[in-house]
Amino acid sequence: MDEDPLRYEQLIEDALRGVVRRAIDIAAERGLPNDHHFHITFRTDHPGVDIPEPLQRQYPTEMTIVLQHMFWDLAVHDDRFEVTLAFRSVRHRLVVPFAAVQVFQDQSVGFVLQFQAADGANESTAEKKAGPVAETDPSAVGADDGATPGTPIAADEDGNVVPLDSFRKK
Repeated sequence: MDEDPLRYEQLIEDALRGVVRRAIDIAAERGLPNDHHFHITFRTDHPGVDIPEPLQRQYPTEMTIVLQHMFWDLAVHDDRFEVTLAFRSVRHRLVVPFAAVQVFQDQSVGFVLQFQAADGANESTAEKKAGPVAETDPSAVGADDGATPGTPIAADEDGNVVPLDSFRKK
């Protein structure tokens, strides 16, 4: 059977990546209000990712960053965002295409999105070592949510992670 030209799963992922882009854009324009902070896990080996060589060697496939209090020069483009973060008191510029993002989380409101690996891999983020986090927040995002790897997820009003697949008709 030929591949479905509508590919609804891909359309949903594209729309949800738009949510990530807009949230980061709002943070770039206005800053992060109240306790909002973003944990962003991304593939460091994805085309277009530009991170310093020492971080690339230390985290060859994936890392998690936190945008909270100390980040600089956040810029959002159609296909990527750029930000300067401090790692061990040294500022580094990172360029991350939205297609490289695997998990986007705002813990302050219990919001989580998990995306299909850009290379089609289906390895769970929870099975991978979390990357470095900016010095201002020593915690790293975990994706041990019970969802099928690569499934977009969100949190319900109680903060419980709910796979979006649970709303689809079977």
